[in-house]
Amino acid sequence: MTKLLQLFADNLLPVIAIAAVGFLARRRLGIDARPLAGITFYVFLPALSFSLILRADIAIGELARMVAFTTAVVLGMLLLAWVITRILRLPPGPTSAFLLAVGFMNSGNFGLAVNRFAFGEAGLAWATVFYLTTSLLNNSVGAYIAAVGKQPARLALIGLLRIPAVYAIPVALLVRATGWELPPAVIRPIDLVAGAAIPAMLILLGMQTADIHWAGRRGLLALAAGLRLVAAPALAWGLAALLPLTGVARQAGILEAGMPTAVLSSILATQYETEPEFVAASVLLSTLLSPLTLTPLLSAL
Repeated sequence: MTKLLQLFADNLLPVIAIAAVGFLARRRLGIDARPLAGITFYVFLPALSFSLILRADIAIGELARMVAFTTAVVLGMLLLAWVITRILRLPPGPTSAFLLAVGFMNSGNFGLAVNRFAFGEAGLAWATVFYLTTSLLNNSVGAYIAAVGKQPARLALIGLLRIPAVYAIPVALLVRATGWELPPAVIRPIDLVAGAAIPAMLILLGMQTADIHWAGRRGLLALAAGLRLVAAPALAWGLAALLPLTGVARQAGILEAGMPTAVLSSILATQYETEPEFVAASVLLSTLLSPLTLTPLLSAL
């Protein structure tokens, strides 16, 4: 028990504390989260991705393996969630909402921070690859799930071109491959901006959860949270052995898989009017329960 409490205090409590600042800033001061979200998305995250990949000791083959692992985890959870919706005979709207709640994890503003505290800069680099992959999947597959019957899939695919952090990886790999040393006047501003990414993401997480309210369907909500927090890391554990992923890559990948429901899923559900209250409640419930599952998961890893 002492070990679990120490793991919680060292790796999860700092994340919760910073997110609480954002929560209070939104609830008590009424600060709008949108400007911070825009700066984080278009400035902080691309800088963080570039800085980490530039310095990380990750070969192209290993990077591709993490991308494959992440894709398998997300698609595997979507398939499991879809089977359950067929068994429960859910109509199209609740089916899409359940898929969004179960299939996509908050690997960004929650997962990156926990991985950094737990596994250092190496874990953060691997977690960044995981996060960017899930971001692509959420903005394509997730948007398609949310928009089924309302908008063509090509609009979701076009949205991929608007994710600036995605471009940071190939640029960083190109710089590494050519052996080009960036001058201090270029790399130092990038590093300074990158350092702001994780604190900003955690504050943003708190601000976003401050606007979430509970919804009905408590049984379905509990099921979604259980699948997201327990079934997903269990699936990731098995997939990591099959690929295989080893060392810090394995630890970071499995930990990322166990993160709560992605805030972006709630945004997509709201945008496409796909049971937004249910998805938002799934984000809140899984986030509140996540310390109970992530702490023993960290101990096992």
